[in-house]
Amino acid sequence: MNATIDGDAVEPQDGGRRIHFLDDRLWLGRLMLAPAIVYIVALVGFPFVLAIIYSLSNVTVGSEGFHFVGLANFRQLVNSPQFWVAVKNTIFFTVVSQIAVIVLANILAMALLKDFPGKWLVRLLILLPWVAPISLGSIAWLWMLDPIYSIFNWVLRAVGWLGPNGRYIWLGQPDLAMASIIVVDVWRLLPLATVIILAGLSSIPKDLLEAAAIDGAGVVRRTFEIAMPLLLPIMLVAVLFGVVFTVTDLIVVFVLTRGGPFNSTQVLASWAYFTGIDSGDLATGAAISLFLFPVLVAIAVVLLRIAKRTELT
Repeated sequence: MNATIDGDAVEPQDGGRRIHFLDDRLWLGRLMLAPAIVYIVALVGFPFVLAIIYSLSNVTVGSEGFHFVGLANFRQLVNSPQFWVAVKNTIFFTVVSQIAVIVLANILAMALLKDFPGKWLVRLLILLPWVAPISLGSIAWLWMLDPIYSIFNWVLRAVGWLGPNGRYIWLGQPDLAMASIIVVDVWRLLPLATVIILAGLSSIPKDLLEAAAIDGAGVVRRTFEIAMPLLLPIMLVAVLFGVVFTVTDLIVVFVLTRGGPFNSTQVLASWAYFTGIDSGDLATGAAISLFLFPVLVAIAVVLLRIAKRTELT
């Protein structure tokens, strides 16, 4: 049956046949997205729902059943001094490491934007920490920070900073232990932030910077008054990735300090692991891990909104 438009007959595009669903862009798009959605649901959605159920119960490792206890686990955590120590350590660890990452990533990205001999080798060396497994990298750092075999102590003795038998116990003193895990986290996340910021720098029109230079703007003014404002949305994305990876990662703390000494490096991610897996209290461990979710969602919303407003202006 022909359709009519303003009295004129129009032949159907499918020649009278039903269109196969694979020829429909809407259904084809849904079909192509289905494996990714199933993968995300299986990898993230199911464990997340299970964590919510566990956090509202008294389940433990090896228990055959469990009973719902409501918000009792969360009330217990809020009244625990160790919880607030882990929160404080998580905030300090994340903020300091991300400030260092963004500052160093900007410096490296601006340096890599220039042409110089061996540029490809420098890029390769910068990307190695991100390519290498973090567990292997953390073990290497564990040896380098060992109080007896530490290469850093050897260098400090060689330059006269320490006496012949002097040494720093990098992972055995609270302040040095926190500084150590921050350095390792910066070492790990610096390549990702550098690549992101380098992509942003490459997208800035060179004509804009050249015009500013012709008008008499120096390197400092071109960097902070032109490049940085244009880079701000890109940097916020790098910060968002860095915050998510830092807050949710427990490998660095687990391998280097296991939260010690005296819980001075215990963060929420590591404490959730030690409570839920090592101690067998799955309910409390799940409750600790769920504290990370609303915090990360709030951080992501704030950073993305700031990035959007900055990009529009």
